[in-house]
Amino acid sequence: MAHFTWLDYAIFGGYLAASVTVGLLSARSPKSLSDYFLAGRGMHSGLVAMSILAALFSGISYLAGPADVYKNGFGFGYAVLAFFIATPVTTLWILPKFFQSRYFTAYQFLEERFSLPVRLLASGLFIFRVSLWLAAATYAPALALEKVTGLPLWITILASGTLTTLYTALGGMRAVIWTDVLQLIVLFGGQFLIVWVAVGKIPGGLGGVWETAVLDGRMDISFTFSISERINFWSLLLAAAFLHLVQMSTDQVSVQRYLTAGSLKEAQRSLWIKLWFVLPVLVLFYGTGLVLYAFYKVHGDPIAGGLIAKEDQILPYFVVTELPRGLPGLLIAAIYAASMSTISAGLNSLASATVVDFKQRLSNAPERSTAQQVGNARLVTVIYGIIVMALAFAVSLMRGNLVESVNTVIGLIGGPLLGLFFLGMFTRRADSRGALIGCLAGFTLLLGIYLYQNGVFTTEVPAQLVSFIWFSLFGSLITVLTGLAVSRAIPARGNEIE
Repeated sequence: MAHFTWLDYAIFGGYLAASVTVGLLSARSPKSLSDYFLAGRGMHSGLVAMSILAALFSGISYLAGPADVYKNGFGFGYAVLAFFIATPVTTLWILPKFFQSRYFTAYQFLEERFSLPVRLLASGLFIFRVSLWLAAATYAPALALEKVTGLPLWITILASGTLTTLYTALGGMRAVIWTDVLQLIVLFGGQFLIVWVAVGKIPGGLGGVWETAVLDGRMDISFTFSISERINFWSLLLAAAFLHLVQMSTDQVSVQRYLTAGSLKEAQRSLWIKLWFVLPVLVLFYGTGLVLYAFYKVHGDPIAGGLIAKEDQILPYFVVTELPRGLPGLLIAAIYAASMSTISAGLNSLASATVVDFKQRLSNAPERSTAQQVGNARLVTVIYGIIVMALAFAVSLMRGNLVESVNTVIGLIGGPLLGLFFLGMFTRRADSRGALIGCLAGFTLLLGIYLYQNGVFTTEVPAQLVSFIWFSLFGSLITVLTGLAVSRAIPARGNEIE
């Protein structure tokens, strides 16, 4: 199997250095926490849109998206339709709530609407969920690339984690956004290059790719309404809309980016821009899987040939075996661009949630100077960078399909969190006690379904009851219904809206 040449290593290293340089050059010395966490609330809507889009894609998704299409067909690509539901809901009804009180974090709304315990629960769940996600997003591409490039796992984890932590800690949100723009360009420029090279080696070019996809049923999608089927049209339209809403409406990673805009109108404009960006990007993203399928149908499947272990390695395998010298270094850098944009966004958001929702809110100490506040924020960012790298190494020592497991945990938490925000924004009768019990009920029931489907309670693995794609919808629905029922049955004094 081909490995990196010295030229590839040089280009790859040059990209990492360029990312850090752009991050540091774009950052001014933060004058306040608003400057550090929200870039002074003055970013242009186009930059915010590109940053939100970059945050959608991690190293996991860059590898797993085309791999899923390669193995199962284009099915998941149709989830782009759900953005036409999730984006208007977020833009028109949810986003104004976050701008009413000039929040720093999404979870401040939950204290204002319910109580401090609800805010701390939601923020704590976010911190737990994103810490796991960042560990997986750091580890998964490092593992796949180790198998096909020869880059040692520990080097790539430390390189991407340390350099991203450096520019994120020093530059704050402004550095995150500008490096996101650079990484988005490299990321999808690299994806386009892969498609261009592969299509040139397929008989009939793009027409040949389409003909192969249609004849082999790779574009087919089931229209049967079934919650147990892995994916179908209805799950990709309805359930996927709730998956998108979890990320767009409850995730501090996204909400923090909205709040960097100068006004509600600018933030709303950024989401509309991002909606139209995401269409061609996802078509290219998932279409790469169709191109690789057609390519290896002609040139021999490397999985069947024993050259790679599983489909997650198909894209980096193509890069190092089919591209001219130098280009593999650039394309592997593109994969790391996805990881670095995810890590930088996550670290800054973890720090903001910790400092604002916990340290400042719970501390009785007198307010420190601005310089000390920014210094503390930087320290918290570095601490989370170390934690994420440590968790990534811990993931590497475990066995099993860990990436899928972590993503399932993220889904289990996201649905109940979305339900909390729905209770707060769209109901008048829900109170703090109902919100807390509803969130617990949503998480507990989903966890029970997941454990049952994986044979924890039986000697044999039972048939699947609910596909993972429905977890967010069901989790939010259970939280809302339980929260309303408890609030009506056991009313609590406090923050109920009359």
